[in-house]
Amino acid sequence: MNTKKKTGQFCTGSLTNSKVQKIQYRKSQAVKYLEQLANNEVRAKNPNTPVEWLAPRKYKDDTANGLTKCVIDFIRFNGGQAERIGNTGRMIDTRSTFTDYVGQTRTIGQTKWITGTGTNGTADISATISGKSVKIEVKIGKDRQSEAQKNYQKAVEKAGGNYVLATSFEQFFNWYKANFGEGSKL
Repeated sequence: MNTKKKTGQFCTGSLTNSKVQKIQYRKSQAVKYLEQLANNEVRAKNPNTPVEWLAPRKYKDDTANGLTKCVIDFIRFNGGQAERIGNTGRMIDTRSTFTDYVGQTRTIGQTKWITGTGTNGTADISATISGKSVKIEVKIGKDRQSEAQKNYQKAVEKAGGNYVLATSFEQFFNWYKANFGEGSKL
């Protein structure tokens, strides 16, 4: 059976057969553990609500947004502080729409992005765990660090902070256990 990469999915069968089959996502034990933590947190906040009425919390770490949510929630459930950092800037919209004397609707002006005020290459997540500064860069699939991100990592480590590249929740979970010990029973 030939396999050929095609737009993030795999084609199976002969090259003449173009049937596309997605790769099935499988949750790691670490993600399942995170779901247990989240469900326990919800039960603790709602002690008088029957368990069957509470919607189970679900997590996936196969996208950058999903992995970011997993990491932030895990840190919070274990007594740390974590937040997502955005440094994209903002859009300035100077457009104006009006109707001219012929009855045509026209738009004049433009939109433009102004750069953010944050540090170039800043990590996706900033956290404090057990009193230590931790910066977490989320990378999924073929995504790699830019030069600005590598320079930011060097600056954080030079200042005595921790910096980690999170490529999956299981990888982050193992890093967390190795650096902060038992906060997990997996």
